[in-house]
Amino acid sequence: MGRILAIDYGTKRTGLAVTDEMQIIASGLTTVETKELVPFLKNYVDTESVEKFVVGLPKQMDNTASESEVYIKKFLEILTKAIPHIPIERVDERFTSKMAFQTMIDSGLKKKQRQNKALIDEISATLILQSYLTSQS
Repeated sequence: MGRILAIDYGTKRTGLAVTDEMQIIASGLTTVETKELVPFLKNYVDTESVEKFVVGLPKQMDNTASESEVYIKKFLEILTKAIPHIPIERVDERFTSKMAFQTMIDSGLKKKQRQNKALIDEISATLILQSYLTSQS
């Protein structure tokens, strides 16, 4: 079994999370500058066994696509060409940023630490991945 890697895509930076090889536990991996994302992912899949990418699907409250979906679709085309052997699944990512921020508060992080947008992106990716894992069981 390979890992599942979750991507919380952003135009500036992208949060990443990954499962263990048994696909039981979702953990934050890192946040990378979006312009470095594809090279980072290529390197990662060269060194780790990755079975699937899970990419957040941003939706509005009325279930229509968010304006950021345009950028994500372009990224997915590039990702599919760069790493064609790994399938991609989409997961609704509504509320993940708010949940990530609340997780930081609940964890007792100080206000200065909660302003770290890279950490919010990484936690959001972890929540997307955990949502995916829960939906599969």
